[in-house]
Amino acid sequence: MAVNPQFKGRRYGPFRYEVGLEKIREFAVAISSAALPYESARHDPARLRPIYHDLEAGKASRHGSVVAPPTFCVNFAMAPFLQAVLDPELDVKLPLLLHGEQAFEFFEVVRPGDVMTTTGTILDLYERARKDFILVGTESTNQHGKLVVRGTWTAIVRQV
Repeated sequence: MAVNPQFKGRRYGPFRYEVGLEKIREFAVAISSAALPYESARHDPARLRPIYHDLEAGKASRHGSVVAPPTFCVNFAMAPFLQAVLDPELDVKLPLLLHGEQAFEFFEVVRPGDVMTTTGTILDLYERARKDFILVGTESTNQHGKLVVRGTWTAIVRQV
């Protein structure tokens, strides 16, 4: 059974997420080739970008603080997408779901202490080749009301 296109435009959120320095550090290590845990990784500057973990390097940067790697936004920006695919009215069969793709447009850096608010909207629902496609757009703003990141998330659900 195909996903019903009547749900196009359905909104999810807002979701709140407070960004922590240690979470940024852990994420930076996870996406680097440095050894875990962070305490070991921070001594390997060739493998871990200082702006993602070192307070002094962050202060000396053009941003004035440690910043999160761009893909850190998945931690907070994904919430509306998850709520959409778990929405009981959409009746998505999770075992048949494949994360198709995600794309981001960045506007501001993410810093420790930022409080992110994310909302999302179902942009489109359609069927192609016996698969349902669900596209969800998200927008995340910081505590100053500035747009930080806009995301587009695509789920593909195989029909049975």
